[in-house]
Amino acid sequence: MYNVSMAKLYERSFVAQLEQRLSVGRPLIQVLVGPRQVGKTTGVKQLLARYPDATHYANADDILTTDRTWLMEQWQKASLSGKKTLLVIDEIQKVPNWSETVKSLWDKAPKVLRVILLGSSSLQLQKGLSESLSGRFELIKTHQWAYEELKRAFKYDLDRYLTYGGYPGAVVFESDFDRWYAYLKESIIEAVVGRDILLNHKVGNPALFRQAFEILCRYPAQEISYTKLLGQLQDKGNTDLVKYYIELYSGAFLVHPLEKYSTKSHLMRGSSPKILISCPALYTMHEGPQVLNDPEKRGRIFEAAVGGQLLQLPGNLYYWREKQDEVDFVYSYQGQIYAVEVKSGRRKLSRGFNVFMKKYPKACPVIITPDNFAAFSENPRKFLDTVANQQ
Repeated sequence: MYNVSMAKLYERSFVAQLEQRLSVGRPLIQVLVGPRQVGKTTGVKQLLARYPDATHYANADDILTTDRTWLMEQWQKASLSGKKTLLVIDEIQKVPNWSETVKSLWDKAPKVLRVILLGSSSLQLQKGLSESLSGRFELIKTHQWAYEELKRAFKYDLDRYLTYGGYPGAVVFESDFDRWYAYLKESIIEAVVGRDILLNHKVGNPALFRQAFEILCRYPAQEISYTKLLGQLQDKGNTDLVKYYIELYSGAFLVHPLEKYSTKSHLMRGSSPKILISCPALYTMHEGPQVLNDPEKRGRIFEAAVGGQLLQLPGNLYYWREKQDEVDFVYSYQGQIYAVEVKSGRRKLSRGFNVFMKKYPKACPVIITPDNFAAFSENPRKFLDTVANQQ
């Protein structure tokens, strides 16, 4: 059964990462971005509870109106508490012109305060960062909860993760699919689509945009052409429209397109994308709670779960295909290439794996199965390094 305190007690890895960055030298502004309802505020409050110096937490969502004066007031309150005071501004995107104000305040007295900025709208945050705060911040990306996290916090097994995994707040509703579905749709997806995207980005046809999300979620870990995606939308358009939709959903941490791996960059840019949804729950929303009964669907969502964790690592993630030969994922980091094959029990050809290794003999072959997925999920970077060192 779900226990609210379990989610609050569990500490996600970004908390230790923040703590380490704030404890040395003169840190830059730390900006926490990620999807809604994954514990960003909870994690920051865990850090505040044990921070060794003074702290000041302010949430722009707690008052009816905010402006730059409110933000300046919070900055001043923190400054009066002394150097190394940790200032946290939550829901920062709700303050008009917040990035210009933060830039001005930071430049007047750089690195006197320790500063964390976060909010529920990752798209608005990232837009403000790119416009005004260049060179003044470090970004920490959080994602939906991985298998290992849900296993530790809520005793998930693999089947439960592949059906419901992603959002801890939805755990309480798993016994009632209609309520579970309504929570995800209204509290998370509609909040992202309706508030974060449609109110802040130009989208000519909101109904078509919502339809595109449903279509994308039905193709986890599948390569699909922009033309085919466009053909399923109930309206006229062009491939640029589909690319724009996917770009917005990717910025909101919902859907991610992978390019085809090639040593020739123009072939990568012109490839059909392989669609990764950010967590299994988004697939179950559209396919229903019995989704794992279909071996093909089970295999796809397991492959997407592997790809979702690889996507969180530093470096670049691709897929590879030449005619009928394919490799599920190609991960590149610091000059090392990993060819990742996902084995889930469904029937699939493995010839492509061998073809790829002959073409790129320096690549490190990695096979991920349900048996070793827990070890992979616990520390993907360590898992890959261990495999590489054994070869």
